[in-house]
Amino acid sequence: MIEQPAWERRFTATEIGFPAWDEATPGHLALVTTRNGTRQVWAHDLADGSWRQVSDEPVGAEMTWMLPGDRIAWWRDTTGDERGMLVAAPFAGGEARPVFPELPEGWLMGHSFAGGTAAIALEVGGVYRTYTIDPDGTTRILREQESATGLGTLEPGDGGGLSADGTLVCLRHAEHGDLLHSALRVLDTRTGEVVAELEDKGHNLDPAAWSPVAGDQRLAFTSELGPFERPATWDVARDERRDMEIDLPGGVFPVRWWPDASALLARHEYEGRAQLVRLDVTTGAVTPLTGLDGDIDAAAIRPDGAVWYRVSDSVRAPRIVEAGRDDVLVSPDEPPPAGRAYESRFATNAHGERIQMFVVTPDGEGPFPTVCNIHGGPEWHERDRFDAETQAFVENGYAVAIINYRGSTGYGIAFREALLHNVCFTETEDILACVDALVADGTTDPDRVFWNGWSWGGCLACFNAGAHPDRWRAIFAGIPAGDFVAAHTYSAPELQAWDEAAYGGTPEQVPERYERSDPMTYVDAVRAPVLVIAGEADPRCPIEGVTPWVDALRARNHPVELVLYPEGHHTNSMQAQVENMRRVLTFFDRNR
Repeated sequence: MIEQPAWERRFTATEIGFPAWDEATPGHLALVTTRNGTRQVWAHDLADGSWRQVSDEPVGAEMTWMLPGDRIAWWRDTTGDERGMLVAAPFAGGEARPVFPELPEGWLMGHSFAGGTAAIALEVGGVYRTYTIDPDGTTRILREQESATGLGTLEPGDGGGLSADGTLVCLRHAEHGDLLHSALRVLDTRTGEVVAELEDKGHNLDPAAWSPVAGDQRLAFTSELGPFERPATWDVARDERRDMEIDLPGGVFPVRWWPDASALLARHEYEGRAQLVRLDVTTGAVTPLTGLDGDIDAAAIRPDGAVWYRVSDSVRAPRIVEAGRDDVLVSPDEPPPAGRAYESRFATNAHGERIQMFVVTPDGEGPFPTVCNIHGGPEWHERDRFDAETQAFVENGYAVAIINYRGSTGYGIAFREALLHNVCFTETEDILACVDALVADGTTDPDRVFWNGWSWGGCLACFNAGAHPDRWRAIFAGIPAGDFVAAHTYSAPELQAWDEAAYGGTPEQVPERYERSDPMTYVDAVRAPVLVIAGEADPRCPIEGVTPWVDALRARNHPVELVLYPEGHHTNSMQAQVENMRRVLTFFDRNR
């Protein structure tokens, strides 16, 4: 029997997501794992150690929640286009049923359960509606509007929606700004009347969590008034705001209140690494709970005050840890092989700004063929995290540069917003500066530089293929957009709203900005061979925005391969991910 390569085993080893629990039954956990080969929802009982698969969705499941009544919930989306409904099944077992059977299917914009009340925000047909469901089961439309509106934090169902007693609900909305600069509006769930408004004109506000103490109407949110993100609290009843001054480099993001509302759990991020801290809301004292090391992508406070979090680094796969102790939840299956450690490096762009990247090299002496592994988002950033894709390249003889270009989160507000109205150009300047630095220090062979990117990294791949045709040996664009105007036309309304914020308008309003950034403008200059993998049901980078660019390359007999899969923006099958990785490796090796 041929042993499976280490790079494949990193993809197929069981991955455990961060668990959800209800305060009334904290020993009953719901979590997304890949134990059956796809991302599905599982139940885990801490008391007896049992595991049970709960969901069996054809396109997988990416998030789960524990609802009152000991129910496990997830978003049911049968095609991958992300439009669907919230369903739930009893923790003890049973059929999954719609949580809100009276509501239409839509695009989830957040949900919350507290004080016997439920609330959910959906986008349906270009209209954003917020519904409340009273304790007696009565369903009402609390508010509807055409500007992008969500309930609670940007991560649906994760916090900041309903107050502890269920009488108030917080909406983030783009009515006075745009999707990237949202304001907050608090409504009375019984009447729908506006209780309070909070807006930082030209800045973004993101709600994190209400105080867990009934009657305490303080909301923790992320403020962006300074150079970096900082926690703030808003006493809605008194309409009093307090921005916390914290002497830490980088961003600090509120996560949860302690059960007695005396302090906030916050995540501190700096140069691609993270730690958790406790913030005393009275004194402002900062107490580190973990070291600034690796990536922490989720955290929460247990009813007994213990802090659980999910952490990984480039060497070790994700695990669930209790602060101050050790692992509290481990996979019952064989772990993946360890990865090779990242090195943090910096380059200087044409504007004199430092651009951070992680670099990992194979055995031997450089210069190496190098893969620029370009992240999506773009409002995200690469961390010192466990990444099977990066390790696969390294094991096959490539150096990898993981670049946090301007437009990424984690390096301040101005850094993140630098791409606005200059889409693709800002990011590309920084990526090329990093490549030049790696060539100069002997890491990279300038004649063998490869592009690997998914989502926004795929969009930038299409742009760079034509805008800088001499820099790339071969280009892989995963779930990209190659025709930005067509992609805007066919994408989901929330993604259209992102475009309008990033460009300053629609393609009809600012056509010159779209044309300047559109890969179609430069398609005739493409020289490197191209591989594209895309999802036929993708609502974020729709197939209608992929095929015109591919067809234009084919029309001039340019070497381009297009591989389609039937799902949406992600494929949650681990075997499909292995096959995609093998396609990219084979493609790069063929052009090496």
